[in-house]
Amino acid sequence: MSTLPLATERRGWSFWWKPLVFLLVAAIGLYYVKWSPYYLKSFVAADTHNIGGSIINDNPANPWAAALAYAQVYFLAIWKAAVLAVILGSLLQVLIPRDWLLRMFGRAGLGSTVRGGLFALPGMMCSCCAAPVAAGMRKQNVSVGAALAFWIANPVLNPATLVFMGFVLGWGFTALRLVAGIVLVIGVSLVAQRISRPEALPEQAVEAVVDAEAPEQGSLLSRWGKTIWQLFWTTIPIYIVAVLVLGAARVWLFPHVDGAMGNSLLWLVPLAIVGTLFVIPTAAEIPIVQTLMTLGLGTAPAVALLMTLPSVSLPSLLMLRKSFDSKVLVTVGVLTMVMGVVSGLIGAAVL
Repeated sequence: MSTLPLATERRGWSFWWKPLVFLLVAAIGLYYVKWSPYYLKSFVAADTHNIGGSIINDNPANPWAAALAYAQVYFLAIWKAAVLAVILGSLLQVLIPRDWLLRMFGRAGLGSTVRGGLFALPGMMCSCCAAPVAAGMRKQNVSVGAALAFWIANPVLNPATLVFMGFVLGWGFTALRLVAGIVLVIGVSLVAQRISRPEALPEQAVEAVVDAEAPEQGSLLSRWGKTIWQLFWTTIPIYIVAVLVLGAARVWLFPHVDGAMGNSLLWLVPLAIVGTLFVIPTAAEIPIVQTLMTLGLGTAPAVALLMTLPSVSLPSLLMLRKSFDSKVLVTVGVLTMVMGVVSGLIGAAVL
């Protein structure tokens, strides 16, 4: 018989205050960084059918100038969310009981993966800002599928982005993004789970975590300080470097768009690859695609960009290099490109 109910009954205020603090920090942080700004922005999108200019619209000729200009605009847009993500990713490891995470997300399978995707919905983060939290989940031995579903669902199934997309690009684009996004989140996560090293915890092992977990060493503050430093050091420096590199590379990555491009397959596949590698803030794919379509980009490559630009990026993949096997990350990148191409073809046929 499991000892979990007895152990749970013995947990008093000294136990419960930690999860409550995590929820309070998450709620206040997300309200300030995401929920309140996006609520106000939804009215702007509804009234003007626009949420701002394209972040890649300055057309610099010099790669160094392009790197600095893009990094400045990009980090000004995301720094608050990035700071919150590192804080939440570290607090997750010191305030949330490990057995809770293992019960919810520890077993490899569809149920754990779906819960990981649902857990992401309130976050509304871009792939890079979701990466530190996903890394924190993996540090607690959350399954590959659940952590990936959380990471990818944050940008792809972002409720605010879907609303903005409906007002700016049309509800047909939103419906396609939602359906394809669910397939992407669940499908990619389950495939990646299957090719990763076996990590599923036996039922008895999960049940025993409450009693068998090693006692905590040091004060809460010292453990949090160590955790946040490790998370910062393994994710943020490579993140900054990768953003600078991609900022410089956009001189060549995004071609001059004219009416001749249309729905040409010659552009569909390259733009799906570019969209998978490039990095953008939350919802920035909408003004990018809106601008490119105004210049003559066809529906197929536009939908490919809508799917791939937010899903993952080279910086976010590098940020998680210590949390997942390289073959898992390569699989995620390749399948995201494929989903972008398939979605583009479907979009050209139905939109």
